[in-house]
Amino acid sequence: MVKIILKDIHNLHKIDVYESNGGYKALKKAVKKMKPDEVIEEVKKSNLRGRGGACFPTGLKWSFMPKGNEKPKYLCCNGDESEPGSFKDREIFEKNPHQFIEGTLIACYAMGVKTAYVYIRGEYYKWIKLLQKAINDAYKEGYIGEKIFGTKFSADIYIHKGAGAYICGEESALMNSIEGKRGYPRVKPPYPAKNGLWGNPTTINNIETISNIPEIINKGGDRFASVGAPKHPGTLLFGVSGHVNKPGVYELETGIPLMTIINDYCGGVLDGKEIKMVIPGGTSMPPLTKEECMTIKMDDASLKKIGSGIGTAGVIVMNEDTDIVKVLIRITKFYYHESCGQCTPCREGCGWMLRLLKRIDEGKGRMEDIDMLVNVANNIEGNTICAFGEAAALPVKWTIKKFRKDFEARIKEVDLKLPPKNIVHALR
Repeated sequence: MVKIILKDIHNLHKIDVYESNGGYKALKKAVKKMKPDEVIEEVKKSNLRGRGGACFPTGLKWSFMPKGNEKPKYLCCNGDESEPGSFKDREIFEKNPHQFIEGTLIACYAMGVKTAYVYIRGEYYKWIKLLQKAINDAYKEGYIGEKIFGTKFSADIYIHKGAGAYICGEESALMNSIEGKRGYPRVKPPYPAKNGLWGNPTTINNIETISNIPEIINKGGDRFASVGAPKHPGTLLFGVSGHVNKPGVYELETGIPLMTIINDYCGGVLDGKEIKMVIPGGTSMPPLTKEECMTIKMDDASLKKIGSGIGTAGVIVMNEDTDIVKVLIRITKFYYHESCGQCTPCREGCGWMLRLLKRIDEGKGRMEDIDMLVNVANNIEGNTICAFGEAAALPVKWTIKKFRKDFEARIKEVDLKLPPKNIVHALR
């Protein structure tokens, strides 16, 4: 199995070990032998897609950065990683931070950027220290700073710690946070490539996305494009949690069958139980049924065909004993708590969905509540400034669609416990 980021090399986080294994050669090649546009074209050729959830083509995004602009340009590397079920970026910070740093510098060179910000969730205290140590070491060796490799190219990298707001994983809210403002998403257009940090051109990429860049420059875009699923090439860092025997982060080629991940890499479902439900890419992605899990391949195109998505590749496995109603309550409670409150559909709708779900769970539910939940979710989806509305609505909408019987059974249980209607009437 190909490994691009989490290579099996002891102490790869140390700069001398990274250098002895070819580290920073891609940066030198890009800066001294390639023009910025050539770097972008190579990334386009690789068909590298963003690893933050949207799967947007990275090379295409870089090409949006205006050329010949006298304004400062910025790169924001999104390591907020607040998506429940996602814990891949911290593996990069811990085990291979220099490959991420090298990728960041190559991206800066390609887009004419002199300042890069790495936005990391504040709870990642240990990993922030590890990345800062790697950045300091790279400065000492002359890989970051002024006139890198004796050329005219100069760049700086700064870490910005988040304050724990999920919404700051959204690119425009992230920029507001870096500027010292409240983490509210911005109305688009204008898009960040034209009007980003402090009104200047800005590109936002995920940590894992950027970490693939040195491999593409070293071995070529065609080589990268030949790995994994053709429309979504490369490897993914699958963060597997829940009811499996060996949870963890596994770097595997895109397009790998889900059951291969669960059985061959994670040791199967805990206690030999059957699968009930799997969330394939963090809690904002619609879930999969047991039947879908048996045949699905883990790439964006395959998952979209059945109404889900790869998201951040945070795979959450749930066995046959799982209470689906309580799972959805937990997910919806998270999004209710994390809503920034800027948009009415999201601000009011998340609380409405949570109250309806709690009513069902507490034995006070009615059959019409199920359709009401779907109706509220439909009125949130597509009616908010950013994609947070979809993140909150899609789990509710699709969990009910695929596991409606679980919700109906919970309400019917309540109905069976009630006295006959004529007795209820007499007691009023």
